[in-house]
Amino acid sequence: MQVAPSAAAAGVRVVAFDSLGSTNVEAMVRARGGERGPLWITAARQTAGRGRRGNSWASEPGNLYASLILTDAAPAPNLPELCFVVALAVRDAVCTAAPRLASQVKLKWPNDVLLDGAKIVGILIEAERIGRSTATVIGIGINCAHHPGNTPYAATDLAAHGAAVTPEHMFNALSAGIMTWLARWDRGANFAAVRREWLDHAIGVGGDIVVRLPNRELNGKFETLDEAGRLMLRLPAGQLEAITAGEVFPALAPSRA
Repeated sequence: MQVAPSAAAAGVRVVAFDSLGSTNVEAMVRARGGERGPLWITAARQTAGRGRRGNSWASEPGNLYASLILTDAAPAPNLPELCFVVALAVRDAVCTAAPRLASQVKLKWPNDVLLDGAKIVGILIEAERIGRSTATVIGIGINCAHHPGNTPYAATDLAAHGAAVTPEHMFNALSAGIMTWLARWDRGANFAAVRREWLDHAIGVGGDIVVRLPNRELNGKFETLDEAGRLMLRLPAGQLEAITAGEVFPALAPSRA
């Protein structure tokens, strides 16, 4: 694996493994040991990959599994914005690596990347206070050659859509895209521009959706994102509810008798 020339010029490094339990775990261990980054940890396969909320992530060879270590990426109040920054960077990387499919690559709140309506990327961002600094690990799995089945939200991969993209090619595009979007975001100073761009590529805005929370399920219209990136949901009774975290699904059309 090699980072893109623009990333290398910015001091970004990479350590590549044939196999790891989890690139995120390895990255955080290194951060706790004093690694400040920016450093990518990649693996040809993972034996204990993780998704959000502790879900397992299928990690067969042929896909890209990578985690980026950053130190003090932004002030604490701005760190949640990273999920939108990373989603845009990953979207750009997929479009660069498979330009024929670019029109089908969309974003789902908060940081899912979809290809033709199915999930093609897993993103897991973790932060930990270490001494006087905050280590952030950005874990990214991109389905280049295959995808898991029986998932809550339909999944797919690039090969299934006729695009032959190697993990190496995808990583080159990703390492460049991440640095570009981190610079645009500017540690939160320019989140307004990130928000606008995210909305330009998002699915579901203006439509009816279902939001699944840990203890309840809400139906309503996805109006927009607020200035902090929260999903603004217009409930059937008319009130507006700000959603900070949850799983979003399209609302099912009512059946006809």
